[in-house]
Amino acid sequence: MNKILESMAVLVLAFAGLVGCDYEPRAVGNANPARVAEMKQTFRDLWLGHIYWVEHVVSNIVTNDPAKRNAAKKEVVANTKQIASTIAPFYGEAASEKLYGLLKVNIDAVKEYSEATVAGNTQQQDAALARLASNADDIANFLRHLNPYLQTDTVRSLIMAHGAHHVLQINQYKAKDYAQLTETWGMMRQHVYLIADTLTTALVKQFPNKFS
Repeated sequence: MNKILESMAVLVLAFAGLVGCDYEPRAVGNANPARVAEMKQTFRDLWLGHIYWVEHVVSNIVTNDPAKRNAAKKEVVANTKQIASTIAPFYGEAASEKLYGLLKVNIDAVKEYSEATVAGNTQQQDAALARLASNADDIANFLRHLNPYLQTDTVRSLIMAHGAHHVLQINQYKAKDYAQLTETWGMMRQHVYLIADTLTTALVKQFPNKFS
């Protein structure tokens, strides 16, 4: 097994134990719990939309349906812009655009892995996996620079596991293992909730007055 893929598999297993958890970010300082809950739900909805539309792109690559794939791609772009825009009130438009670019690289790598898997091109699969790993480092370093409450190793592990879930899903589509896809979807949903809640908690700690 490719070393990057092996590392991703380990992360999937490590985070699988978090499935079913309902992590509640705590309000701090002058933060209003209702405002915190609103931000948490916004992040959760957007990240859930992310995996929903990326899955549609992936599945339509496998089934070779260009029209549906292109429609899903447009939704992915719109969703990614929304996710990135959530940090603009805190860090400005330049940071928002940077995050959009980093998330786009992540999505492009997932699409590249899907296309390579359908084509049976292991070299391109490895290149896509390497790109996912490098992108996880870039996202972790970027967010750590913005927010001291986001630890580099934590964010890197979260993003790597997120990429591993996409890879697992792609492999299951390729194998037509539809029974396992339902289980994978549940795991992916809970994991993006963890990402959303981690981001919310860090923002509340850094900017409690914005949630007053």
